[in-house]
Amino acid sequence: MLLGESRPVVVVVYQVGQLYSVAETSKNETGGGEGVEVLKNEPYEKDGEKGQYTHKIYHLHSKVPNYVRILAPSTALNIHEKAWNAYPYCRTGKSPNEYMKDNFLIKIETWHKPDMGVQDNVHGLDPDQWKKTEVVYIDIADKTQVDVKDYKPEEDPAIFKSEKTGRGPLGPNWKKELPSNTNSPHMCAYKLVTVNFKWWGVQNKIENFIQKQEKRLFTKFHRQLFCLIDKWIGLTMEDIRRIEEETQKELDEMREKDPVKGSSASED
Repeated sequence: MLLGESRPVVVVVYQVGQLYSVAETSKNETGGGEGVEVLKNEPYEKDGEKGQYTHKIYHLHSKVPNYVRILAPSTALNIHEKAWNAYPYCRTGKSPNEYMKDNFLIKIETWHKPDMGVQDNVHGLDPDQWKKTEVVYIDIADKTQVDVKDYKPEEDPAIFKSEKTGRGPLGPNWKKELPSNTNSPHMCAYKLVTVNFKWWGVQNKIENFIQKQEKRLFTKFHRQLFCLIDKWIGLTMEDIRRIEEETQKELDEMREKDPVKGSSASED
């Protein structure tokens, strides 16, 4: 599945907002032994590619459907995420522990481009792959794309007005209006989501559930990112690395001391 997400920021600035929002979201989803655990967050260089490597564990027992909790042992509900952020290109791989080994994989590849989602096949898939790929457009200002359980007025770009940048609220035609104004920042994140879940009897059901959850998470996250702009605009990458280091320590404490919180699984 290819998800295209347009937003009123430029590519070079979006990286800071994304990383800041990841730190904030991680804290909102952590508590009661669940949530995010950061194992590594360090620079990498390989085959001429440079960026930031992260290895996280997502403890998700209460955030998966009931039928998965019944079928799988609790140890299988800890998802390992390894990400290589060579911005503007990023790739992420998610897999469980040794329980399912190579039978479960979520791969997310992202290109951040200075357009409004008008490019086809940004990831260069071969014709057969591209034909099978479902293309989904996400509008962060469209309330109808938001899960009812996820909606919060303070995270609604159609309502939010940035004091520092003057951006927002985003009207129903914002995607058409921004490109016509060269002074208005805009970009699109093209996310290619590949899911492989080999478990007889529930394979299709789980793969469809994961694809829907990824769309749900991307929609919710990027609505939050825009509405947090006054907190991250102007930060440097040095500021972000300091925030990430502080957040890593906070998450370790929150998993032990805070109650379970955050998004539950959507099972429709």
